[in-house]
Amino acid sequence: MSLVMRSLLMGVLLVWSLTGLAQPVTVEGIRVWEAPDHTRVVLDLSASPQHRLFMLDNPGRVVVDLSHARMGRGVGERLTAGEVVKGVRSAARNGNDLRLVLDLATSVRPQSFTLPPNAPYGHRLVIDLHRESPAEQSSASAPATPSNTAPAATARAATAPRTVQRLPQTVRPIIVAIDAGHGGEDPGAIGPGGTREKDVVLAIARRLERLIEADPGMRPVMIRSGDYFVPLRQRFERARTARADILISIHADAFPDPRPRGSSVYALSTRGATSEQARWLAQRENAADLVGGVNLSDKDQVLRSVLLDLSQAATIEHSLEAGNHILRELKRVGPVHKPQVEQANFAVLRAPDIPSVLVEAAFISNPAEERRLRDTRYQQQVAEAILSGVRSYFRSHPPEGTEMAQQGQTQRHVVQRGETLSTIARRYRVSVANLRAANSLSNDVIRVGDVLSVPTGG
Repeated sequence: MSLVMRSLLMGVLLVWSLTGLAQPVTVEGIRVWEAPDHTRVVLDLSASPQHRLFMLDNPGRVVVDLSHARMGRGVGERLTAGEVVKGVRSAARNGNDLRLVLDLATSVRPQSFTLPPNAPYGHRLVIDLHRESPAEQSSASAPATPSNTAPAATARAATAPRTVQRLPQTVRPIIVAIDAGHGGEDPGAIGPGGTREKDVVLAIARRLERLIEADPGMRPVMIRSGDYFVPLRQRFERARTARADILISIHADAFPDPRPRGSSVYALSTRGATSEQARWLAQRENAADLVGGVNLSDKDQVLRSVLLDLSQAATIEHSLEAGNHILRELKRVGPVHKPQVEQANFAVLRAPDIPSVLVEAAFISNPAEERRLRDTRYQQQVAEAILSGVRSYFRSHPPEGTEMAQQGQTQRHVVQRGETLSTIARRYRVSVANLRAANSLSNDVIRVGDVLSVPTGG
């Protein structure tokens, strides 16, 4: 055999050998997350994929072709039909490729991007299915409503108590944006007993929402109302779209050492963190976008978020003051990690015109505090402390045009099931006698739905 033929044969054998050794990309898992404005489908993969995405009609379906790929055993068998994705089918294609078909229940606009490994996940292919219903298309052109960019906020706005409607037309409620940290793909910190941060902070956020709904002078706006991921930039942008008067971001602290304990309150710092713990925490929280998955191809949005950071000095001062009011109330619930409001460069707090604070309810990395975070009584106490702090802050800084600004030293409370005059008095830090006198009550009998005038102090 000639030298040329021998070299050619060796080349063919080498290509054949490398082809035989190359492992196909395996789809190891499929997860579906339902959000108010889109559905996210996540494929867990054994390696970075080459893929092609397109749509087919009649019936509507999204097709994903993965090159040199195969389906893992049992993947997709446990998926249940949702509001958008009715089911997932797969089949081999062209011998070495894999085709996935997402059967749709409604019209969508698909978008896909890949993510490199980032704990706790490996390679991922993310497919976002943005809903395109006629109702949403018409609402997109409606003037000055939170539904333009914050559908979750709109849904919650509809549940505001009817007592607000009895206020004069010139009076508006104080709008409190409630941000439950993490969600969906991003579980947040995980306690030693397996408790996920995203679950307990959503539970606290929902309790805070119900408390604010019961206040006729306030209205809650939920940034995240379910188990789905919201990018950090969108969180404060949704609060701005809803014209919130304050943003409360609720989290559960974590640290490699399981001994730290206590709740904390943070405000934004554009210079430097006030402690090593604050710096470490900000780095972990700001990495949420890497875990949850954000399409970084939208450079204009990134630039816009940077420009929003340029004028925040006055807002930070108000955030610090609001944080001090909340921290003072949290001290009544249990231990605090630091006696003062700390500062760090948290991405979620970067709204330039909204006082924004981040509340760490407890250390989920501490076994005892992990149990407290799961306790519904403690969740309620934290929610009540946050609301008391917010009320206290707005009594000294009532937003223009709100009932609190007009009433000055008096606010109103709608009696909820299970409440007594003494529990309401403790919540507002007033005496039962003063509360009784302010409402011309001859005894302590109150009924669900009663609207009480609550004096400040005393």
